[in-house]
Amino acid sequence: MSTNGISMALKLQFGLINYENRYLTAEAFGFKVNASGTSMKKKQIWTLEQDQDSQVVFLRSHLGRYLATDKDGKVSCEEEVPNTSCRFLLVTQSDGRWALQSEPYSRYFGGSAEYLSCFAQTIGESEQWAMHLALHPQASLLSASRKRYARLSTTDNELCMDSDIPWGVDSLITLVYLDGKYSLKTCDNRFLSNDGKLVMEHGPNTSFTLELKSGKLAFKDCEGKFLSPTGPTGTLKSGRCSRPGKDELFDLEESHPQVVFQAANKRYVSIRQGVSVSANQDDETDMETFQMEIDKDTKKCMFRTNGGNYWTLVTHGGILPTATEVEECTMFDIEWLGRRVALRASNGKYVCTKKNGQLAAVSDSLGEDEQFVLKLINRPILVLRGENGFVCHHKTSNTLDCSRSVYDIFSLLFSDGAYHIKSGNEKFWYVSSSGLVCTDGEKPEDFCFEFAEYGRVGIKGQNDKYLRGDQGGTLMGDGLSVDASSLWEH
Repeated sequence: MSTNGISMALKLQFGLINYENRYLTAEAFGFKVNASGTSMKKKQIWTLEQDQDSQVVFLRSHLGRYLATDKDGKVSCEEEVPNTSCRFLLVTQSDGRWALQSEPYSRYFGGSAEYLSCFAQTIGESEQWAMHLALHPQASLLSASRKRYARLSTTDNELCMDSDIPWGVDSLITLVYLDGKYSLKTCDNRFLSNDGKLVMEHGPNTSFTLELKSGKLAFKDCEGKFLSPTGPTGTLKSGRCSRPGKDELFDLEESHPQVVFQAANKRYVSIRQGVSVSANQDDETDMETFQMEIDKDTKKCMFRTNGGNYWTLVTHGGILPTATEVEECTMFDIEWLGRRVALRASNGKYVCTKKNGQLAAVSDSLGEDEQFVLKLINRPILVLRGENGFVCHHKTSNTLDCSRSVYDIFSLLFSDGAYHIKSGNEKFWYVSSSGLVCTDGEKPEDFCFEFAEYGRVGIKGQNDKYLRGDQGGTLMGDGLSVDASSLWEH
């Protein structure tokens, strides 16, 4: 999938569900494939790669091997480099399901359990597969034709495709998966209907099947028409087309955390006045909002402005919002101090707030002037995914599962540098005396968020321990450090 230069487009990863409601599974032993998975875990996740010059697709397993078939319909998944036998065509059905046709042999892939083959000459029920996206469901939505992003217009009560950059909470889109279809949810918990209206209730008019064309997504409604931007502001609603053209195609781009900083002088860090980055404003606007972009290798952080520039260290420790490219002087280390954070610039000095409000990296030690409140503004609704799956309510208790292929959506409430997490039942998360994370608290409990790695956050409870997934798939609040089990896509 392409990128618009703001963020990377998300790789299309998904599970494939057959007519018996079982997932296509790639086993580690013998590189065998079957359709026996009851939920979408690592073995059931496939990555779509597209031949740029044609409609041919390749399906890559979690082991990095490619699905293939021979002329007799025998299916395997052990090729490390895709060859002719790995070439498939996607044939979309009227209900949104896919048929996979071998390009060299023109036969269709299907079956059940251990009995999979690619020998059917026609598409029957067993040759149809439903797609369940495996990527994190919170993203920015980019129109392929307009090169503009979706944003919530509260004045017009609609989603408009008119943003040059996905900025602020209004640009957050959450994909909700239910019964093989997807809904688009806005940051204020409303669903997009096919007539362009935003509604509180989920129903047939808010359910869309996903189709794929040239590596991009199209959303087909219950009447067989596709979402597209219309009019001068690009109002998102179903048009007349029953086949997706360029106007009906979209990219999902990853949504970086966007934050505001409050300095020790109780004012917000801003680029609104003067040339320096300064703590001199009393309200939060786009000019006080900064996008955190964490380098995958160094774990250092860059801060991007709504104009697309980065904070940069200049002579004598000054901080200016003028860098157009990522360099060493645009990278900052973040030190997580519970409800506060400190920033260390590339000169090894801490960033402090001077008497005139300007930020400068001139301090050798930590004091009050070197500490900031960091507030995440573009995740009022929270979906968490760990190394083994999504976080959702346990079916029969007040605890949380963290290895599921479905997710629950939680509310995130800011509280002076910490956060309260609220469940759908209006009760709050807390860590019990036995270390379990529970969801039926009458009073809110503080959790601190540490954006430790690219795309992932560590969450620390009041007991000073991190939330982690245990071997049995239960969310615990007893992690001693930030590692694979205690890092969460958000």
